[in-house]
Amino acid sequence: MEFLCYHRDRPGSSPLRHELLEEHWSYMDQYAKEMIARGPTLADDGDTPTGSVHIVDLPDPAAARRFAFDEPGYQAGVYRDVLLRRWNNMLGRTMWDFPGGRTGGNRYLVVGLGAGQPADLAVPSDGDELIAYGPLLSDDGASWLGTAALVRAPDPDTARAVLTADRYADIEVHNWRFGGRP
Repeated sequence: MEFLCYHRDRPGSSPLRHELLEEHWSYMDQYAKEMIARGPTLADDGDTPTGSVHIVDLPDPAAARRFAFDEPGYQAGVYRDVLLRRWNNMLGRTMWDFPGGRTGGNRYLVVGLGAGQPADLAVPSDGDELIAYGPLLSDDGASWLGTAALVRAPDPDTARAVLTADRYADIEVHNWRFGGRP
């Protein structure tokens, strides 16, 4: 089962986040084989972290909760909240398989929070710039709760356009970059 985990930073937690960086990486190293995508979200300055995204393939929702809430930054109070949802890897690859590589262009996390009937259940036909894409689902996989994508795009508005605007209660767009050890 695949899960999207988005830890959102608590305001002012950057020093603590930086202090725990090696512990965070060591924790994530334990999940290297399960990792589909990972990386920080960033403020508009492109440097200040605002959160941490991980898409992982784990056995069940209980394992996903352990993954999310045992993370050292979460335990120490770096994050204000956690979005943890079952996810379906519609591209069938990891971020390391993205043909566009690790560098070049702007990258974004796009999260559409569901409202009503499911939307964007198929990969967009012009999806060459998609790094990861799939629906957010309930723990049992039966209910659509939204859609999440990692995308390379020239700007946030172009990234947002990956999702059908009027089909979501809200669409968030966050600057994002490939994560992991340098």
